[in-house]
Amino acid sequence: MLAIPCPCQSGKPFTECCAPVIAGDLPAESAEALMRSRYTAFTLCNEAYLLDTWHSSTRPVTLDLAGGEPAPKWIGLQVRQHVQTGKDTAIVEFVARYRVGGRAHRLHETSRFVREDRRWYYVDGEIQE
Repeated sequence: MLAIPCPCQSGKPFTECCAPVIAGDLPAESAEALMRSRYTAFTLCNEAYLLDTWHSSTRPVTLDLAGGEPAPKWIGLQVRQHVQTGKDTAIVEFVARYRVGGRAHRLHETSRFVREDRRWYYVDGEIQE
C-alpha cells in the first residue's frame, strides 16, 4: 500500500505526520509541528481544527473557508525558520503557496505561538512583503 505524503511537505507520510495531530491523538510537539498541521488543515478545509488550535485571545468566531469566492488550492509549504523565543513561546516563519482561479499566490508570514497546558496555539502573524 502506497503511503500518501503529508501536505505539509515534511517528507513523512500523512498518517505519521499531521493526521494524528489533527485527529487529536497526539499533541503537536512544537510550534513548527502545529504550524505544519494547521497548513494541512487548510488544505483539507478543516475549519474546526484551525479554530481549536487558535489562541482564545485572537481567535475569530468563524473562518468561512467555504465562502463564496473560489477556494484556494494549497500547493506548497516552506518553513524558513522556527525559533523558540521562551519556554512556552515560539515563532515560525513560512511561505505557503496557493492558487486561486488558476493564479499563483504566496503567503509569507512570521507567526507567533504560545504553549498552554502542554498544547501549542497559534496567536497571530505578521505578513511579510
